[in-house]
Amino acid sequence: MAGKQTPESDEARLKKKIAQKLSNHANPDADSAMRSLRKRLKREQRKRRASALRRRHAGGNKPAEAAAPVAG
Repeated sequence: MAGKQTPESDEARLKKKIAQKLSNHANPDADSAMRSLRKRLKREQRKRRASALRRRHAGGNKPAEAAAPVAG
């Protein structure tokens, strides 16, 4: 049985696709498929950032004194 492959994020996969298409493309700005890939990448980045922000807000606001244990 084959071993599990490490799951590659959609964002990393899209970055690879964009880089590959940019390397052998004369006019990437006029390519609708390229525009679509860029839009998908931006959407994934927005989702990741929004998720991180939600997690940070859900963590609450801890005072600095409570976070650092007192030695002694």
